[in-house]
Amino acid sequence: MEASLNVGSPAPGFVLESAEGPVSLGQYRGRKVVLYFYPKDNTPTCTQETCDFRDAHPAFGDSGAVVLGVSPDDLKSHRKFADKFGLPFLLLSDPDHRVAELYGVWQQKKLYGREYMGIVRSTFLIDEEGILRREWRNVRVKGHADKVLEAVKG
Repeated sequence: MEASLNVGSPAPGFVLESAEGPVSLGQYRGRKVVLYFYPKDNTPTCTQETCDFRDAHPAFGDSGAVVLGVSPDDLKSHRKFADKFGLPFLLLSDPDHRVAELYGVWQQKKLYGREYMGIVRSTFLIDEEGILRREWRNVRVKGHADKVLEAVKG
């Protein structure tokens, strides 16, 4: 199931678990939210992307934005990943990929000729009113966090 999201429309609400308890999109009303979906903790590309968001975190905060990472990994995996890389933002666990489906990022993928369902690396910028303002799909990691930060500041 792929959701039809439209820039300028309300972002789908959700509640997911984090190491600090349940997190809802609604609790961030009044702040910009950078919601990024990534396939798996502790893999090279996902680690690079997450560390890029970590390194830019002070600038996101200065711009009034909160960063949230989402993957299907469980909370134990997220805790280890966050501790290992000193992450200053929450990682949300979406093991049944319900939220990934809402955002249209749970899709059929191909790797080495094998087809499987998984997260397509994507980022969404949601404004203070809960409206989807930008989306980046099939993200290439190099320079991505900087592009998102530019949009947040824009």
